[in-house]
Amino acid sequence: MTAPVHAPVSDPASDPDPVLAPVLAPGDPPLSGLRVLDLATLFAGPLAATMLGDFGAEVIKVEHPTRPDPSRGHGPAKDGVGLWWKLLGRNKRTLTLDLSTPGGRRLLLRLATEADVIIENFRPGTLERWGLGWDELSSVNPRLVLARVTGFGQFGPYSHRPGFGTLAEAMSGFAAVTGEPDGPPTLPPFGLADSIAALATAYAVMTALNGRAATGRGQVVDLAIIEPILTVLGPQPLWYDQLGYVQPRTGNRSRNNAPRNTYRTADGSWVAVSTSAQSVAERVMRLVGRPELIKEPWFTTGSGRAEHADVLDGAVGGWLARHSREEAMALFEKAEAAIAPVYDIREVMDDPQYRALDTITEVPDPELGPLRMQNVLFRLSETPGAIRWAGRPHGADTDAILEELGLSAPEIAALRSEGAL
Repeated sequence: MTAPVHAPVSDPASDPDPVLAPVLAPGDPPLSGLRVLDLATLFAGPLAATMLGDFGAEVIKVEHPTRPDPSRGHGPAKDGVGLWWKLLGRNKRTLTLDLSTPGGRRLLLRLATEADVIIENFRPGTLERWGLGWDELSSVNPRLVLARVTGFGQFGPYSHRPGFGTLAEAMSGFAAVTGEPDGPPTLPPFGLADSIAALATAYAVMTALNGRAATGRGQVVDLAIIEPILTVLGPQPLWYDQLGYVQPRTGNRSRNNAPRNTYRTADGSWVAVSTSAQSVAERVMRLVGRPELIKEPWFTTGSGRAEHADVLDGAVGGWLARHSREEAMALFEKAEAAIAPVYDIREVMDDPQYRALDTITEVPDPELGPLRMQNVLFRLSETPGAIRWAGRPHGADTDAILEELGLSAPEIAALRSEGAL
């Protein structure tokens, strides 16, 4: 950190925003100069901070001294080092701080004076109980953006409940439409709602910062994890509101078009076929030797084709069962029809298109050596993002960060002895 800790606060209404209008050197990432404090855990808030860090934001991960972010212990580990954290903690410096102690509170307020963004996911009222609510934070830094990411939002009858992505996947209607028609509602085997909420949080933070560029003042982002996943589920509320229609579980089929399914090939592999466009549906039928179906009156609309999915699946599935995956892929590509192999992660890691995009990239790590993980979300031609380092050990940067704040070694030792660090 280079800004002075006790710099005077200028008039926010007249000061141009230095973060959203930075002077970047050629090749500098676009969020250079943005300072983010990540106080959140599991998974939406931390992932949003990761996304900001990927494009140059200086992110400080603040963890409890004895209760680190649980993602460090989630899933498989190598040599005692959690691998999920290596992804979630990349491009972050790590600081230990007990915010419930007087020393921890004082230090966070000092950090907040020079931060642009704080991301937290404590239950509503927790920061206020510690004397670190919006009133206190905005009083030391009127330009601060505080992103509050919780299961159910900051108000309402459920706001006090503990919230996780699984609950959002259930409550949003996602699980109700996922799975086979005669099977149970199905939850995803990964953090889907959290990941969608992370994207929404990063978007919300940048929106608030853009607003700050106009007004000179920060604001609070209130993001409930139950909401973004509902948005990406599409027009279901409209359908119910206007038609009383409740979308059922359809397995891999769609009520909007057909053929759309996964199919087994002659060599025992699986492929997915989609025909959202009418022209593609016609190409598929010609390819599989059933051009007469194109002349059926019901074939002219996606919903009409969906009503005859048994016929269309039989035609496509029967053809694919006579061809290997490699043959099917080549013939579909030649016919300009839409098909994709159903990969597991082994094939993802070896796919030539992913390799060309560098979607899975190698990152050096002092603890585990070279690691391969997902790259930044998108490519920018002038100011690209990058993975500068993988997730660091718990509290690895505590002393360095506090020294940058101006604390002496005896002061740091005193804070550590009182349990603030």
